[in-house]
Parts: sequence; structure tokens; C-alpha cells
Amino acid sequence: MRIIAGTLRSRTLTAPPGLATRPTSDRLRETLFNVLAPRMEGAAFLDLYAGSGAVGMEALSRGAVRVDFVERAEPALKVLRANLARLGVTERFEIYPSSVSGYLRQNRKQKRFDLVFLDPPYDAAEEYALTLGRLGGAPAEWLNAGAAVIAEHRRKEKLGENYGELKRTRLLEQGDAALSFYASGAAITESQEVQG
Repeated sequence: MRIIAGTLRSRTLTAPPGLATRPTSDRLRETLFNVLAPRMEGAAFLDLYAGSGAVGMEALSRGAVRVDFVERAEPALKVLRANLARLGVTERFEIYPSSVSGYLRQNRKQKRFDLVFLDPPYDAAEEYALTLGRLGGAPAEWLNAGAAVIAEHRRKEKLGENYGELKRTRLLEQGDAALSFYASGAAITESQEVQG
């Protein structure tokens, strides 16, 4: 894995060992950030189920003002911290060693985000509905005006069009993976497929 663009471009990252964590491929990350590029500079970014931290680190490289990484698995946390150290990143981020549901329940600092990315383990399908439902049930607690929530999932696993106030605005498919983009109260405006 590598950082694709920005201030940390071409720097390499490692992934946690084993199959418990499935890093977002370089190609899918490139697709994701090509879509998000106009919104990255100065964005507050939330990386849920962060794993190695590759998505959040790409966001930092491309101009995010801050990133919160949420990950509970100790092997993944170890790799995430090592990746940040390898890149020399020492500020503009916080790591929360917590389950996503625990993190979302607490929200003690009342942080809001411009971009939220979630990539639960594919086999934990219930996590999509729980997390998107929580974000869509009280978007004002989590999301700034015009924010986007993006879920990575299996192409064959269809996510809902709506979760509370979150409405799907775009679907990108690439290989076996897909990205569903949601916005609060937005109408569904387009669906696009990227074959791979």
C-alpha cells in the first residue's frame, strides 16, 4: 500500500497481518479521493473501522485539517500507529481505541465532520446499518452542513438507499468492491459504475 497523492505521495504503508483487516486497495482509494478531491482541503475527516489508517492518512496527505481514527483491534492499532510514525505525522489526528458504536455513543467533544468514511469488516454486515443508522438518526450531532458519508462494501451487498436522514447520492462499483455515498437530506441524483 502507498499514499497516492498529496504531501505524503508515494510513501508506503503496511497492513495488519492476517485476514481480520482488509485494507482498502490503492485503486479504490484513488477512485474515492478523485471524487472527494474538491472537498478535501480543510476538511474534518472521520475514519471509522480505520484498520491500517490508509484512508485517513490519504486524507491528511490531501489537505484534511484533522482526522479521527477509530479502531478497536490491537493488531490494527499497532500498525496504524507505526504507519503514522513512519510517515512522520505527529499532529492533526487523534486515535480512538474503541468500537465504532462506543465512539459514536460518547462524542463528548461534540466534534462534527465534513467527510466520514466507514469500512467495517465485510462479514460484519450489521455494522453498516448500525453505524449509518446512528449517523443518519442524528446527523446534526456528527455532520457539518454539506457533509458526505461514504461506506465501502462488497459489490454484491446492497446497502439501503436511506438511513434516517442520510440519503444515498452516488454508487461507485469497482471489481468486487463498491462505495456508497450518502448526504443528509440530499436527493438521489446519480448512480455511476466504474468497472474493474
